[in-house]
Amino acid sequence: MPSPTLPNFTSNEVHANNTTDCCWVTIGSKVYNVTSFVRAHPGGGELILQYGGKDVGDIMQDEISHLHSETANDILEKKLIGFVASDPVLNIAVDSDRPQDILPLPPNQAGAQELRMNGAAEHVPTERAYESTSMVSEEHLGREANAAADNRKPGFLNLDEPLLMQVWNGGFSKDFYLKEVHRVGEYHGDGSAPLFGNFLEPLSKTAWWVVPLVWLPWVSLGSWLAYGGIPSGFQFAAYWTTGLCLWSLVEYGLHRGLFHIDKYLPDNRVGITAHFLLHGIHHFLPMDKYRLVMPPTLFVVLAAPFWKLAHTVFYWDWYVATAVFCGGIFGYVCYDCTHYFLHHKQLPTAYHRALRSYHIAHHYADSSNGFGVTSRFWDRVFGTELPMPVPKSMKAS
Repeated sequence: MPSPTLPNFTSNEVHANNTTDCCWVTIGSKVYNVTSFVRAHPGGGELILQYGGKDVGDIMQDEISHLHSETANDILEKKLIGFVASDPVLNIAVDSDRPQDILPLPPNQAGAQELRMNGAAEHVPTERAYESTSMVSEEHLGREANAAADNRKPGFLNLDEPLLMQVWNGGFSKDFYLKEVHRVGEYHGDGSAPLFGNFLEPLSKTAWWVVPLVWLPWVSLGSWLAYGGIPSGFQFAAYWTTGLCLWSLVEYGLHRGLFHIDKYLPDNRVGITAHFLLHGIHHFLPMDKYRLVMPPTLFVVLAAPFWKLAHTVFYWDWYVATAVFCGGIFGYVCYDCTHYFLHHKQLPTAYHRALRSYHIAHHYADSSNGFGVTSRFWDRVFGTELPMPVPKSMKAS
């Protein structure tokens, strides 16, 4: 037996749900419960709360504020909980000879025709949607509902099963994989989607605070040793700062030249799986808070060549090379912590809020540009800077 159709709400009910505990938004006559997404919203939860209980149709399509991607619309559709009759729909129903054809929503065929004739049919549902699935026709009722169904991405990955072997055994072409992995997903469950599904799973997850906890003591020790072997504090500071500045170039180079080798990615499962493991999973699930910073085991592998490089370039003095390397590792710690906070925290300064918008645009708008995380400097130098819309306040002024 079909489950109950989604309910109709009054305007007052919708307007009242505008807090972090319960936040609804509408597009036309459709009502969405976005409470679970307030804290995960890439642009910050306060932007959702600003429109809590209101219609977000215009802002979702506003290129000046931020034109939302197809993925964002897909996520929103999964949060449909019911319908509300807008003022135009109510007025037409009041004046109609057969208001029962229009209300409750969705209207029947005659009611839909009447709404179209009066120019009020946009965003008004024309098919029943069922409560257990949010699907809009009866043939969909056989599908599993809720989180289990939402975690399946037809043709690509099931987020309830270990992801790595799905990629390895998926037989995906490079073009298909790159298209799907950059269509942002959302895991409906506790914690993180499984990557390995075995004893290696903990190695794929890292809380942000592990990065400074593990690496700052080594940075401090190396800096202290280097300081003791360099004639003056000024020289030590100059070399250490050189390493810090060089890190910003390394950050850009790794992000563009290693993590985003999409054009040169081998079209085979070895290359595709390696890409997914290294960075693809982050683009597929960018709000996974335990896969936003680099696991220490992986960073050791990536850092070892840079230790050797520093001591090759600055071959004449071990202490100088160590100072440069330590400055670079401190830059990495700042980078990884910044990356986490760009995704998951409300940032206090205008600079960091602009960085957040810039990085989110890299994920949700154009992953082939915008490789700088802590700065746009090298994007400007190498011509990969993302064009960012002018804030409304500046445009108005």
